[in-house]
Amino acid sequence: MKDGILCMNKPQGFTSFDVIAKLRGILKMKRLGHSGTLDPMATGVLPVFVGTATKCCDILPNDDKIYVAGFKFGSTTDTQDSTGKVIKQYPHKNVSTNNIQEVFKNFIGEIDQIPPMYSAVSIGGKRLYELARKNIVIDRPPRKVTIYGIKLTSYDEVSQMGTLEISCGKGTYVRTIINDIGESLNVGAYMTSLIRTSASGFNINECYSFEDVESAISNGNIDDLIVPTERIFEHLPQIHLTETQTKAYRNGVKLPLSELTLEENITECTVYSYDNTFIGTAKLDYTERILRIGKNF
Repeated sequence: MKDGILCMNKPQGFTSFDVIAKLRGILKMKRLGHSGTLDPMATGVLPVFVGTATKCCDILPNDDKIYVAGFKFGSTTDTQDSTGKVIKQYPHKNVSTNNIQEVFKNFIGEIDQIPPMYSAVSIGGKRLYELARKNIVIDRPPRKVTIYGIKLTSYDEVSQMGTLEISCGKGTYVRTIINDIGESLNVGAYMTSLIRTSASGFNINECYSFEDVESAISNGNIDDLIVPTERIFEHLPQIHLTETQTKAYRNGVKLPLSELTLEENITECTVYSYDNTFIGTAKLDYTERILRIGKNF
């Protein structure tokens, strides 16, 4: 099986680690990783890194995501979603589409977000969800997150239920956005469903189920499901080396910039060998005028 990215459509009820554990059994290999968690109730895009591609997990250049989330007004829960217990109910209020769209402007751009107690955030060496399960609530410092856009994709004013499409950066809790929107409207709200439709440049249409993977294994075409590692870095400029440069670079030699054909003012790039094989990433050091090796794959 070749190295690269296997895009999974995470099923409901599985944690991200559950997906990795099951794939290890299906693929009969241990070197698998993922670059971020999805709540068990969520479904959707989960890029799984296979073999040497696991080196990408902590250097992803694109951590943007898109979600489609269901919501309901009228109450709040301790988990901020439908899996929790109701902690407050609000008198019925007719929230209009215009009311909802009006508050969106308060949630666009870089905002402060307080992570929910039922989350994997660690404070003082303790995971928040571990404290929450003991009915312990502590103060959580707000964190900066980036929201690129929020769109109301459906809404029923009678049931006070609808769906949102949210595009955001790394570390954003969608259920907290919904909870905070409910607070802004003074009606309370919680998340009823969550689908991640895009993550790290991968779309849900590129994703596979466990059954798809098992079928590919049986048919001997599992490699057809693997996306090449360089896809992660496709937005970076490319440097192509000669045969002599390739040998030197693979041996850890920092190549002089004067010997390379470069685009102007770039600071990071992907490196390809003389036969157009992807080698890895590199940074351009303009002080010492050398090409510094980033990560080789």
